[in-house]
Amino acid sequence: MAKSSALQGFYKKSQDERLEEIAAVAGLSPEETALLKQTGCLAFSLADKMIENVYGVMPLPLGLATNFQVNGRDYLVPMALEEPSVVAAASYAAKLARASGGFTASSTGPLMIAQIQVVQVKDLAKAKKAVEDQKEELVNDANQVFPGLKQFGGGAMDLEARVIDTVRGKQLIVHLIVDVRDAMGANSINTMAEGIAPKIEELTGGKVRLRIISNLAIFRLFRAEAVWTKEVLAESVKELGLKGAEVVEAVLDAWAFAAADPFRGTTHNKGIMNGIDAVTVATGNDFRAVEAGAHSYAAYNRKYTTLTSYEKTREGHLKGKIELPLAVGLVGGATKTHPIAKINVKLLGVKTAHELGEVMASVGLAQNFAAIRALATEGIQRGHMKLHAKNIAVLGGAANKLIDRVADAMVKEKNITVDRAKQLVEAFS
Repeated sequence: MAKSSALQGFYKKSQDERLEEIAAVAGLSPEETALLKQTGCLAFSLADKMIENVYGVMPLPLGLATNFQVNGRDYLVPMALEEPSVVAAASYAAKLARASGGFTASSTGPLMIAQIQVVQVKDLAKAKKAVEDQKEELVNDANQVFPGLKQFGGGAMDLEARVIDTVRGKQLIVHLIVDVRDAMGANSINTMAEGIAPKIEELTGGKVRLRIISNLAIFRLFRAEAVWTKEVLAESVKELGLKGAEVVEAVLDAWAFAAADPFRGTTHNKGIMNGIDAVTVATGNDFRAVEAGAHSYAAYNRKYTTLTSYEKTREGHLKGKIELPLAVGLVGGATKTHPIAKINVKLLGVKTAHELGEVMASVGLAQNFAAIRALATEGIQRGHMKLHAKNIAVLGGAANKLIDRVADAMVKEKNITVDRAKQLVEAFS
């Protein structure tokens, strides 16, 4: 069969029919097709309702980050990702922070922004004033469009208007600010924005185009901080012969580099998101919205910088802080439909979206500290390559009792390949 992406009526077919068709197009073996049929706990019938054109599922490893203490409470944190060393690094950073009481976290209200774009406005100043003068009525109208949030203490709370200059001329942008409670909020506030759009057209004499959520959630911020004592830091690098005070200075220098340079700052923030995204995925939240919001916030003041900061305390200890927007929820979406996501939320034990976000911010700070400490002292590859080598050892056929031995040998030789793993397995067996 000639390869073609024009699969007619693909969405109407059963899983077997879909697999038969793509197997013919892509030349999949019977073994490969059989693997795609295995959907585990996420039954095909459920997966088929979550997205379109489903032909299988792609599992990710679930790891458990331990040692986390946030606001005096202990948490076991589920993380879904494929990258080695992330779970171990977060757990280790949390362990080192426990000596100082763990993480202290806080959050603002769960306020999200719906944007309403108005074009073809003849008098922008007059239109802006007309919208602002009717703010209370527009907010009330929005709550009539989607009354459910109001019943739980949320709903539309405020409205702002601003004029922006674009390559298509000036436009009026109206922000509807909505308290979404324990939801991520996209469906509710998009509905509200669409509901009040006709009234805004009437007030402005313009034409409404987009009515959509913004993922730059500047009113839904999460903060966390922790202290790592110089004594704990010294113990963590005793094999390197460094003092705790030296580690503090090294981390501060590394952070200063990232804060000043967007090339380093981007990778610095990627390390933060290693942890946050993994918890986001594990709990069935929208990691793409979280990722976009975080990096946009890092550049919110027109200069890309770090989401974390570090300082030396009066006693000479290292103090880290993080601040970022997190549009996450416990109501709706995959959080309530994906069976493993529901288990992970139960395992984590959070009861509200703000509690979830505070734990996630703490994980992001822990992940960043672990990475920057390793980078500034022993180098990031030492621990990472050992974990990578263990994966290769498994591929080489190492049984549980041989995995560490084979991995250590490959790291020492700097020859981490499946062929070398197979040779070592044979030699050690």
